[in-house]
Amino acid sequence: MRSPLLLLLSAVSSALFAQQPALPVPPAPAIAARAYFLLDFSSGQPLAAHNSRERIEPASLTKLMTAYLAFSALKQKRILSDQAVAVSGLARHVEGSRMFIDPRKPVTVNELIHGMIVQSGNDASIALAEAVAGSEEAFVEMMNREARRLGLGNTHFVNSTGLSHSQHFSTAQDLAGLAAAVIRDFPEYYPLYSRKEYRYNDITQHNRNRLLWTDPTVDGMKTGYTENAGYCLITSARRGERRLLSVVLGAASEAARAAESQKLLNYGFQSYDGIRLHPGKQPVVTLQVFKGTANSVKAGFLADLHVTLPRGSSDGLKAAVESMQPLLAPIEVGQRIGTMKLTLDGRPFREVPVVALEHVPVAGVLGRGWDALRLLFR
Repeated sequence: MRSPLLLLLSAVSSALFAQQPALPVPPAPAIAARAYFLLDFSSGQPLAAHNSRERIEPASLTKLMTAYLAFSALKQKRILSDQAVAVSGLARHVEGSRMFIDPRKPVTVNELIHGMIVQSGNDASIALAEAVAGSEEAFVEMMNREARRLGLGNTHFVNSTGLSHSQHFSTAQDLAGLAAAVIRDFPEYYPLYSRKEYRYNDITQHNRNRLLWTDPTVDGMKTGYTENAGYCLITSARRGERRLLSVVLGAASEAARAAESQKLLNYGFQSYDGIRLHPGKQPVVTLQVFKGTANSVKAGFLADLHVTLPRGSSDGLKAAVESMQPLLAPIEVGQRIGTMKLTLDGRPFREVPVVALEHVPVAGVLGRGWDALRLLFR
């Protein structure tokens, strides 16, 4: 099942950018990169994009999925943080960036996770993959299965590290969705992405995300580089109650990927407002139900509904709920039973599913019969 955020991201991305010329959207800055994507984490709305669905090698941004699966294995206790991991020759001799695992000393899952996230160690990534799945090949199958579950339709993995391969690709939009999934599903591990350095085997290596030093609101997330991919950076920043995620792919240098990411983040925070339109699990409307033990059902959203608007335009936002009538019992909690249609200054802006907040069982024979007559003459 696709996650709510990824479903929202896909739907909103298509709808919002299709309508964007009609909306008072502040112009995005010029970004010197092959592709980029700017996402509001709470609302799931894209704020800026260029070539965001072009398939590009993700380089070490791949390690977000490796981390996602490692975090999942820890949460399910399939591996343990202090568990010692046997390191294969494949992991020890892999090319590219490394945490420099010492085969003569035991290394723990916790050390490998730090080495992968902070030092971007390819050796750590492979060792974790083997610890979770038995082999990197089996782990890659898990990566692709998880990508499908998360709705990353333009992503395919061949390895756990991000080393170049013609069939190893993703997009700026998919990578934003993956980064958001890591933050949403594993908040207890997300602070690792703000670590500025990590020392292992008497070697201290610094996080390559320059914005961790220059912007105090930045608290993650991942860098990447290969000759084919160029310099890449996913950045997460929180200012007040808002969190934005920027993805920059194919920049010209380490300095350029940081500068272009900073421009995107500043644009998003300065040009847009984030609004909590309605709290989760609180009724927005009560809708009529037929053939149920109750004649009505409370409807709303299971989580807080956030929207992102061009700064100063919130007075022009209007909402109307359309019910999927006739609603027939049984109705389950979370079942879609309507749509909230939002307009901004009289123009279509966004449509959001409205779901049932309570269960309505089927009525008895007499109740169903009476409602059948009501429907007949309705």
